Amino acid sequence: MSPALQGHAAMLLFSALVAGSFSLGSMAANEIAPSAINAARFAIAAVVIGVAAFALGKVDRKAFEAPWRYLVLGGLFAIYFVLMFEGLKTAPPVSAAAVFTLTPLMAAGFGYLLMRQIMTARMALALAIGAVGALWVIFRADLAALKQFQIGTGEIIYFWGCVAHAAYTPMVRKLNRGEPAVVFTFGMLLAGCVVLVGWGWGDIRATDWAALPPIVWITLIYIAIFASAATFVLLQFASLRLPSAKVMAYTYLTPSWVILWELALGNGAPAGLVLGGVVLTIVALLLLLKDSEAVS
Repeated sequence: MSPALQGHAAMLLFSALVAGSFSLGSMAANEIAPSAINAARFAIAAVVIGVAAFALGKVDRKAFEAPWRYLVLGGLFAIYFVLMFEGLKTAPPVSAAAVFTLTPLMAAGFGYLLMRQIMTARMALALAIGAVGALWVIFRADLAALKQFQIGTGEIIYFWGCVAHAAYTPMVRKLNRGEPAVVFTFGMLLAGCVVLVGWGWGDIRATDWAALPPIVWITLIYIAIFASAATFVLLQFASLRLPSAKVMAYTYLTPSWVILWELALGNGAPAGLVLGGVVLTIVALLLLLKDSEAVS
């Protein structure tokens, strides 16, 4: 399998795992402070990835040169996750997932600024179609709401988190100095945990961890192991093999996966008109994947 195909396979799995954090996160968001659950998430994920990195013998002194790199990356992801959970307090999971699909367009912009990655005409068309599909879902297929630009508070909060996520993708490629994905992820998780503990220490101390409802613990374990440890490695892995815009193109699958998660959890599906926006995001993904021109 070529490096590019490996990157695509990694991002396909990434999109499926990420989707679960929207459905579960919306069920737990109002039960615990965003900074508290995400500090615990980073700590658990750091232990899991750290054990794997040391067991594989991948960690050496060189990996921790210029530790400021990990603080930059950990800080960006800490911002993203805290704002995600803050947004999920009021934003429906499918709507939040649609906001997430705006990241490829922003990632393309950051990719140009940081790495001078140039978009082809097909990529630009695909990103435009995906953005339209995302807006369709965000405004719940309501033209009146679109004309008045009525966006929910949760969606606005989460959008700024997605800006941080979009900057993260090309930043990985810019800051990586040849470290394996698992080692680079471990460094980022450690730094992110430090940032979150410092940022949310008051919330962490105020949380009655023993009294938290089961859904919080289920969500915490899922986002720490599957939506953090696993997806961070997959994202790092793919970012070193694909252009930023193509890496983030797989976020276009997230609303579709979230709908399946919602159905599986018994929360129902969105209205038929809203599904039209989801279809557009899938069209955008297919256009991006069909683009055969090399971009680096």
